[in-house]
Formats: sequence, structure tokens, C-alpha cells
Amino acid sequence: MALWLGLALMARADGLVTTIVTDPLTGVAIDGYDPVSYFIDSEPHLGRPDFEYDWGGVPWYFESAANRDVFARNPDIYAPQYGGHCLMSLSRGYLSDGKPGLYLLIGLKLYFFYSTANRDAFLLSKKAALEAAAKNWPGLQKQLTGPEGATQAATALASAPADASASSAAPSSAPAVAPGGDTSHVQPN
Repeated sequence: MALWLGLALMARADGLVTTIVTDPLTGVAIDGYDPVSYFIDSEPHLGRPDFEYDWGGVPWYFESAANRDVFARNPDIYAPQYGGHCLMSLSRGYLSDGKPGLYLLIGLKLYFFYSTANRDAFLLSKKAALEAAAKNWPGLQKQLTGPEGATQAATALASAPADASASSAAPSSAPAVAPGGDTSHVQPN
């Protein structure tokens, strides 16, 4: 029995990187943060299991029923681009999970980063990084496990284009741009 379990875990080890970044213990998308809160508040908020919505084969938490309902109508607008994988890592040709506390809103799209160094590197070459990530994503996405094929999440994540407006995004002194123009949406780690 122990041998079988060990083999099963080894086989699963290659597929630990999932299409949508989830908390490894709970399986909740983006560590339980409410994706809508990134767009409407000065900083993201943790959601609650009371306001759960399943999308892309994983549960997402929201801080209110209103946020859950808004997300349910347009999840591809509010979900982080590339499933929450680090934008800069993707642009460099590899996968790493982004951290929900390290993010930017660019062209009304939510991007996560693995580290502050990756976020800072992105700010030095926004347009090139966005283009490289969009180019690398289809090949890297094939290495991921989780919802595949025709699910809404896979379709939305596969269509995350490099946004031409990113070159005119907020200057590096104010890296995140909220829908109302607020630039205070970068949360320290």
C-alpha cells in the first residue's frame, strides 16, 4: 500500500502547478482573496466561504454576495490574468505561482507576481514583458493540470492578450492603476 501511495504521489508531482493558482491546503483560488475587491477597494480583501462560487473547477471566495454575483456574470474580467501565474516568470518562459499580495492592475486587467523583484523588473519593460508572456503562455499552459479544454476558465485564460495600453500604464512611482485612476493598489508582501 505504501509503495502504491508513493508512486501515486510521484506521478502527481509533475502536475502540482495548476491552471488557476490555488491555496495548496484548501484548493481555493488565489488564496481566498476576493478578485472583485482588487478593482473596487484600495487593497484586496479575503473572501469568505459563505460567498463561494465555483469557476474553472476551483472555488473562489468573495467578501459579499454582491461581489460573488458580479464575478459570476463576468469572471474573465475579474479573475487574474494567466490564472494568477507570475507575469514576469511567464515572460521569461517559465511558470511560477503569483502571490495575491503582489499585483498590478494594468489596462483593467489583474496581474500577479511571484516577488517584488519580478514586479519591479516588469515595470522596467512593461510592453515587452506583456508581449512575451502572451507569446509564452500557450506553450506553458500545456504543462499545467486542472481544468482543461473547453471550460470557461481555460478559454478566458488562453485569451489573455498583451494589452497595448500597458505601455501607458502608471509610472513606476505609482505602479497600479485602478478603474477610477487610483494608483494605491499595490499591496506589500
